[in-house]
Amino acid sequence: MSTTGIRVAALDDIPEGEGIAIDRAVTGTDDDIALLRDDDGTVWALNDTCTHETASLAEGWVEKGYVECPLHASRFCLRDGKVEGLPATRDAVAHRTEVRGGEVYLFPNEPPDAPPNGAAAS
Repeated sequence: MSTTGIRVAALDDIPEGEGIAIDRAVTGTDDDIALLRDDDGTVWALNDTCTHETASLAEGWVEKGYVECPLHASRFCLRDGKVEGLPATRDAVAHRTEVRGGEVYLFPNEPPDAPPNGAAAS
């Protein structure tokens, strides 16, 4: 496991309130990773595939600490991946991120820090 993380995007690549998907070939994870930028600027990472049906969480709506799946509107907490809205009943996997020098680094399969070390953190 990398102690410095994997550089996966520039912060400017992810508009606030949106997400981008990073291919599993880059991350070495079982699923693609959704990098999601909350409306406060913090960057979070969840497995990209909704746990209800095959839809990309990176294509969902990001707001106030949650991402809403674009297919059936299941909601997941950005901090820990916990499902907060049906029809999904299984949590998403959350991964740790860091923003350094305007670059986003992913720490695959490491749980997020609390508080997060993102764009809004100092």
